[in-house]
Amino acid sequence: MDDEVVQRVFQEGGRDYFQQQPSTSTSTSSSSSILQSLPLHVSFDHGYYLLVKSIQELREKKEGLVTVGIGGPSGSGKTSLAEKVASVIGCTVIPMENYRGGTDEGTDLDSIDFDALIRNLEDLTEGKDTKIPVFDFHQKKRVGSKAIKSAMSGVVIVDGTYALHAKLRSLLDIRVAVVGGVHFSLLSKVRYDIGDSCSLDYLIDSIFPLFRKHIEPDLHHAQIRINNSFVSSFREAIYKLKCRSESPDGQSTFFLKDEAQTDNFIEMYLRPPSANEEARINDWIKVRQSGIRYYLSLGDQRIVDKNFIIRPTAEFEVGRMTLGGLLALGYNVVVSYKRASTSVNIGSLSLSLETIDTLGETFLVLRGSDRKTVGAEALRMGITGQWLTKSYLEMILERKGVPRLNTPPLVSATSVSHNQEKDIAAPKPIRTTPNLVYQLEDLAQPWTRSPTKSKMEPVLPTWHFASSDRSHGGSVGSSAFRDTMKLAPMPDSYDLDRGLLLAVQGIQFLLENKSVPVIVGIGGPSGSGKTSLAHKMANIVGCEVVSLESYFRPEQVKDFKYDDFNSLDLPLLSKNIGDIKHGRKTKIPVFNLETGSRSCFKELEISEDCGVIIFEGVYALHPEIRKSLDLWIAVVGGVHSHLISRVQRDKSRVGCFMSQNEIMMTVFPIFQQHIEPHLVHAHLKIRNDFDPVLSPESSLFVLKSNKQVAYQDILNILDSVKFCSSVQNFIDIYLRLPGTPANGHIAESDCVRVRICEGRFALLIREPIREGNFIIQPKVDFDISISTVSGLLNLGYQAVAYIEASALIYQDGKILIEVDHLQDAPSPYLQIKGVNKEAVAAAGSALKLDGSYTTKSYLQIILERLPLVERSYSGTHTHQAARLQELVESIQSQWTKQGGSTPSESSQSREVSPMDGIIEDMQCRIRRLERWHTINTVLWTFLMSALIGYSLYQRKRQ
Repeated sequence: MDDEVVQRVFQEGGRDYFQQQPSTSTSTSSSSSILQSLPLHVSFDHGYYLLVKSIQELREKKEGLVTVGIGGPSGSGKTSLAEKVASVIGCTVIPMENYRGGTDEGTDLDSIDFDALIRNLEDLTEGKDTKIPVFDFHQKKRVGSKAIKSAMSGVVIVDGTYALHAKLRSLLDIRVAVVGGVHFSLLSKVRYDIGDSCSLDYLIDSIFPLFRKHIEPDLHHAQIRINNSFVSSFREAIYKLKCRSESPDGQSTFFLKDEAQTDNFIEMYLRPPSANEEARINDWIKVRQSGIRYYLSLGDQRIVDKNFIIRPTAEFEVGRMTLGGLLALGYNVVVSYKRASTSVNIGSLSLSLETIDTLGETFLVLRGSDRKTVGAEALRMGITGQWLTKSYLEMILERKGVPRLNTPPLVSATSVSHNQEKDIAAPKPIRTTPNLVYQLEDLAQPWTRSPTKSKMEPVLPTWHFASSDRSHGGSVGSSAFRDTMKLAPMPDSYDLDRGLLLAVQGIQFLLENKSVPVIVGIGGPSGSGKTSLAHKMANIVGCEVVSLESYFRPEQVKDFKYDDFNSLDLPLLSKNIGDIKHGRKTKIPVFNLETGSRSCFKELEISEDCGVIIFEGVYALHPEIRKSLDLWIAVVGGVHSHLISRVQRDKSRVGCFMSQNEIMMTVFPIFQQHIEPHLVHAHLKIRNDFDPVLSPESSLFVLKSNKQVAYQDILNILDSVKFCSSVQNFIDIYLRLPGTPANGHIAESDCVRVRICEGRFALLIREPIREGNFIIQPKVDFDISISTVSGLLNLGYQAVAYIEASALIYQDGKILIEVDHLQDAPSPYLQIKGVNKEAVAAAGSALKLDGSYTTKSYLQIILERLPLVERSYSGTHTHQAARLQELVESIQSQWTKQGGSTPSESSQSREVSPMDGIIEDMQCRIRRLERWHTINTVLWTFLMSALIGYSLYQRKRQ
């Protein structure tokens, strides 16, 4: 995918490879030549992908150890990058923190024992085993060593602030610099607090005094430069239940176990220099000291929902000099207290006893990453409250008599301003820019120090109502008044992290000022991330999510019209929303996408305790739907924008430039005319910049084998309680622009794969990473419409390969085992899939598949079985070519039939004759094929159910 960039990494860098291959490089390894070889900076996700591919390629081209250095300022994300790469490559990570001396306070360059680190690296590169030190930050000394075997370390990553120092660079094959994260966020926050009175250099020297002198110069020697835009996020939040320790009984026995861990912290809250004593505590900076380590978070970031305290997971380590620098800039320590904590782990949860010296009280805190799990565990343990939702900071401020200003005053009666009326009447569309790589000279500031988040104010805007009709008496308690209260749209669009926080705050604002229930709509194009956002919001608020796909009309879906607004059963949806608004139970449909029919109805009632429901779908903000909703949220981005970027890249590679607007109108013809006009009216607009193509967060670990495995063996390794099975028939077609691949061969990386399964179309635009026996691929394919597939064909993509298969799928929620029967393949292929690498490997070993794995794609397998004469120009057997052509014609005819009445869409397509007879004949063929697939699915399901029942019966008898 990024072969040119990866090649530049090796042409001008690499310790051994550069020396062994003088013919491929004529320049030196100086800083300037390295910058010329790779004058780019990339996102965190893109950098992760490039680093993994670079390590793999270099490992193939050189003998011995591959060494990587990942350097950057504290809190930039270098440790997270090292851990994510290690989870894929399976390499050794050496933290430079372990090489500190015992007398310093852990921040000075002179405290690093470079000699010991160099000896360890030299031992490993020479094939010798070595021992690296282990440093204890509480005892402030080295407490032992850890053995590393050279045979186990094909790749070693050195992770640390000074990992790119001159003393180490000659030992590194690949050098990676990471900037951003809390480093940029803190600079942006301070600049916002104190204004433009200080230069950026002065702020850097004050807060990070070692950066410009000892860290930044080394970063310019990196071959891969990563700008990490991560901010503290509620996407992976921590849910807490807190009460005073004397309220529950019998909990002290948990803390007598050997696993109990005791920690002591000093927590300080710093107030901005220009703020008064009654400033909002969300604007303060929190610093936590643990031994000689300092951790920083920006503000008292949290959400309170009923009994739960919900916090972002992000807390970043900084140097001790950062605290002194903030004080020198005028920040004041308003509150400081000691917190003694004793904690034990209960599965995925943590139970803690925390004593706050200033309050003189001890609290019991239960933490976890899933709201329902935390609540269920509290009930199981007999902890019933009284629950506390105030932070320790708020409790201390109340004792001091300082007003609590964490929650802004209600402004429900605020009248709409002239500017707000203009914003509502003429809203602007939201678009995401593609994930482009910029030239260094295009940046406003040097890439190593630019606080890119300065454009986003640290203080989020607050919700308020745009208008209120006082003719009903103006009483906030009257239902007529509540019905006229409309939210004022937010003035700007926001990234997913800030949008998630604002969405939850918007729900809470409505709950406080309007009657229950609050009905939320989340709309956006396919693959934009709206479904993911809906479920993350639901996890925070504790509510139900209803997909508009449940309201599909079966006849529309079977005609490939599920991307049209008319495909929704609007009368039933309106009835359900009406029932919910009036507090009545209602029955919502359940649609089976595999059979293309409505399977049943389920009863839904919104409880007073929750009072929230979320509807999500492409047309959730359509005027006919949004008029009944309280909060409108629009999401754009995700695969929607990345597919546009991919097409633009492919067209440029073959010498044809197209604007993003031209591509969008062709590939997503419905978006601009039928979807985007509704999104611009949203109360909250979210730009999802998450990269589903490259991100390690969307990875699935897969083991593939063609070894025969008995059904009973599969059943034995899956949880019988959660076991389920299904049958799917699918067709994969590979689309490629002519002239893209080299040597006339079909390469997976040059193709866009479209999967047709049960009448749905799904898209994959990333070549999987192959490492050892594992294939690391995106978790899901992204749903697209038939018009998108036809749009790609109209842009010049050609269908070059065709794979038809049926799959038997067995899963238990943790592991998925798929048995694929490929047409024209002599034996089936078994795939084990999961998000946990160790669990997937264990399942493979249990099935005795070791030694039989393959990382070849089905495209490679099919191509290898083709006669040599057919491989050079086609990815199908001769008898399959007719089927592929038939399928392509069917897609184009369906798109022509659907889009023929829309001038804006037909103007972008190629002229196709309206061959009504052929189209009708093709539709009949597709319907017959679907009926056969349905019958086949029913038969397989019946057979598998009988086998499962018999197996469970035999197991019970035994």
